[in-house]
Amino acid sequence: MYLDVLDLRNFYYRTQLGRVAQRAIRDRVTEIWPEAQGQTVVGFGFAVPLLRPYLQDARRVIGVMPAPQGVMPWPAGMENVSVLAEETNWPLETGMADKLVVLHGLEPSDQQAALLEECWRVMGPGARALFIVPNRSGLWARSERTPFGFGRPYSTNQLEAQLRRHNFVPERAQRALFSPPSHKRFWLRTSGMWERVGRRMTPWLAGGVVMVEVSKQVYAPRKPGLKAAVTRPLRVLEGVAAPAQLPAPRHW
Repeated sequence: MYLDVLDLRNFYYRTQLGRVAQRAIRDRVTEIWPEAQGQTVVGFGFAVPLLRPYLQDARRVIGVMPAPQGVMPWPAGMENVSVLAEETNWPLETGMADKLVVLHGLEPSDQQAALLEECWRVMGPGARALFIVPNRSGLWARSERTPFGFGRPYSTNQLEAQLRRHNFVPERAQRALFSPPSHKRFWLRTSGMWERVGRRMTPWLAGGVVMVEVSKQVYAPRKPGLKAAVTRPLRVLEGVAAPAQLPAPRHW
C-alpha cells in the first residue's frame, strides 16, 4: 500500500530526520551516478528528492508518481516536471529513460511483476536503474515513524533475485542510512559520521536501505533460417545414379 504524497513530502522536507535520510541516500546516488549530461533521468515512486542534482545537466528529468500515492508539483520554484500515472502504465515512450531511480515505488506495490515490466519497457539500450528499498535487517524497516517502515522490506539477495527474474542484470549493491531512525539531536547531528563508518563496515552494519544498480538485458534477435551452417549441403541429385551411357551408333 502506497503512502500519501503529503506524508512523504512532510517527512522528507519538513522533518530533520527526513532531511538526514534524503542527504544520506542522495549522496550514495550521486556517488554511483556522478553526472547525467544530456541524458533522460526518470524517478518513480517518491524519488524526486534524489533527482535534484541532475536538473542542471540532464536533457530531461521526470518524476513519475503513482496514482495510489498522489502527486505534488516539483521542483519548488521551477517548472514542474512531476506527473501522475498508473503504476504499471507510465506516459513515457518505450526506451526513453537513460537512468531510472525507484524509491518508495517497489516495496508498497501490489503489482510488482507488472511494475518491473514497465520499468524495463521505459529503459533504453545501455540504460541503468537504481532500486532503493528498505533493508529487512535494518532498523528503519522496523519503525513506522518513517516511510521505510511500510511495504515489503528486502535483503540484497532477495532484491537481486527478483530483478533477475525480470531480465535485469545486477551490477552492484550498496547500502545507506546507517544512523538509527531517531529524532533525538545526538543521532541527527552525528548522522554524517555514521554514514562514513557504515561505508567502511558494511558487512557488519546493516544500513536502513538496500540499493541495487541494474542494467537492462536485451537478447539478440534470432535470425531466420538454420542456427548452424551446414558444412556439407545436400545437392538436389545427390544419391541418384548417373544415367548409363548408350553405345555409339554403328555406321553400316
